[in-house]
Amino acid sequence: MRIFWTLAGLISVAVGLVGIVLPLLPTVPLMILAAFCFGKSSPKLHDWLVEHPIYGPHIRDWRDRGAIRLPAKRIATVSIAAAFGLSIALGVKPTVLVIQAIVLLAVLTFIWSRPSE
Repeated sequence: MRIFWTLAGLISVAVGLVGIVLPLLPTVPLMILAAFCFGKSSPKLHDWLVEHPIYGPHIRDWRDRGAIRLPAKRIATVSIAAAFGLSIALGVKPTVLVIQAIVLLAVLTFIWSRPSE
């Protein structure tokens, strides 16, 4: 199982790093997932990720308090609005827009229901 968790953590880190340049791919949630996976497989990789100067504070906030920082909430909201706006601009079918709106509103509700600090 350690190999599975290590592989899952490495894949999460890799996809999260791609999210740095692709704005709609969530980097920090993937790093949180990677920390979880590494916590089950590799203390060294887990500690490296949790102590990382950029991602570590977000991971610790989530681990300790289930918190999402306010700037991250704002960025997520703008990204979600942009994705929905793009769907409208592309002329996506109304049924798909309704489903997308319900899912995106659920995601926003979850994000904004978490503590900020």
